[in-house]
Amino acid sequence: MELRETILEGTIKAFNKKGLKFTMDDIAKTLGMSKKTIYTVFSDKESMFYAMVDYMFDSIKESERRIVEDDTLSTIEKIRRIMSVMPDSYINVDFQKLYQLKDKYPAVYKQVERRLETGWEDTIALLEQGMEEGCIRNIHIPIVKMMLEASLEQFFQRDILIQNKITYIDALNEVVEILMEGIAVNEAY
Repeated sequence: MELRETILEGTIKAFNKKGLKFTMDDIAKTLGMSKKTIYTVFSDKESMFYAMVDYMFDSIKESERRIVEDDTLSTIEKIRRIMSVMPDSYINVDFQKLYQLKDKYPAVYKQVERRLETGWEDTIALLEQGMEEGCIRNIHIPIVKMMLEASLEQFFQRDILIQNKITYIDALNEVVEILMEGIAVNEAY
């Protein structure tokens, strides 16, 4: 693993543990390296946050690619998995903490929003394929996309998950299950 990636993994751990309050010392301690080494890669926390957001979303996109290329999965199973994809290393990440970026680092939070709203090509292609194959009914794809995006943004912005003691991954899986039950043709199950 290259130094940048190692630091970003440490950043994700520190962010998950302390939210915005983590320090470069926290990352250095987590990784067993000096702050000076970290500063050779990232000049400040904001640049680290930008990189962390892209790194996390890039990892999710890589997981999506693997799902699309998995010939052992049916189209329905690919759709289900791609809509709830979460790399194993992020299962314990508290994605609600990303919302904390909105006030202190608004430009970084805009990047989170941009990444949520883009990169849907694989999902859209699978939905189109499912309609073509007849395993999902004809739907308006922009509506499905909007429903999933809106759900994810609400998870970040509200404490409904905390109040109901629901993890982000459990909530995401339930949203996908509700969407799939609503779009899947009965015979596909």
